[in-house]
Amino acid sequence: MNVLGIETSCDETAAAAVSGGRAARAPRLLSSVVSSQVALHRPFGGVVPEVASRSHIRFITGVIEKALADAKLSSAQVSAVAATAGPGLPGSLLVGLTAGKALAYLLRKPFIAVNHTEAHILAAFLEDPGLRPPLLALVASGGHTELIVMRRQGEFHTIGRTRDDAAGEAYDKVAKLLGLGYPGGPAIEKVARRARGSVRFPVARMKDGSLDFSFSGLKTAVANALPHSSDRAALAAGFQQAVLKALSARAREALAATRAKTLVLAGGVAANSALREAFTRLARDERIRLVVPKMSLCTDNAAMVACAGWFRLRAGGRSALSSPSHPGWNAGERLPAGAGGLK
Repeated sequence: MNVLGIETSCDETAAAAVSGGRAARAPRLLSSVVSSQVALHRPFGGVVPEVASRSHIRFITGVIEKALADAKLSSAQVSAVAATAGPGLPGSLLVGLTAGKALAYLLRKPFIAVNHTEAHILAAFLEDPGLRPPLLALVASGGHTELIVMRRQGEFHTIGRTRDDAAGEAYDKVAKLLGLGYPGGPAIEKVARRARGSVRFPVARMKDGSLDFSFSGLKTAVANALPHSSDRAALAAGFQQAVLKALSARAREALAATRAKTLVLAGGVAANSALREAFTRLARDERIRLVVPKMSLCTDNAAMVACAGWFRLRAGGRSALSSPSHPGWNAGERLPAGAGGLK
């Protein structure tokens, strides 16, 4: 089974192909192509939705063609087409979803609508084909910070999520406050590593004892500290330490609550080397297995979408060509029915 995946949930135009027989534990990655929009959005200090969607329209065809060429696959050899249907920016989602539906229709092949958050978790199976559920996953990115239990393949249950800013969003906003540029994650990590000290910031905890996150107050704390400190490196280091403490603490609590023996760290923030180091220590202390996809599989990519499509296809699933985009689609939820394009 050869599955073509398409990803346009935010500001990366991506396509990838995976392959594997029905008896395979996980698919094999054949190609992964990503057209980045970082340079387009840098002057604005963040993603501009209209700019993002127009760029997707411009590059989507070429990216798909290159992914097939790199995989040495003809369109006739594609078994199914998978595309991200949500969550994400409405205009961006529509581009990739429409392209995926149109291609599936032309090729007369199954179409599979993929949840972006679930795909981030399934990227771990490309990193470690021997991975088996049940497992606990922390998905941390620009739009999401969630703790998700995957009890079995295709079954996801969210047990904790951010109540305001996502971790990656907080990185971008704080980087802008500190004048460090965009994207904020790599900029803050770089500056924090050369800091001689750090400013201590509070780590939010939920009064109701839930496993939810909150980063809005941390962003405000940095803004309030800025007029009183000229050491931007110390501020960046303190902010990053607070984020890592929050993520590690909730993950540790979730491991205790679920008794999970495998932890997956996924999403764009998982590309942060300081976070990887912190979770490596956590895994050693808790004596659990940690799986972290390589950097290129943490940031938005279509390899994870193709992988999710492959697992769904192997289970006999497919989506209607009328499946809508769903910007607020939560992991584990069934994609709502509705008119979403080709029929």
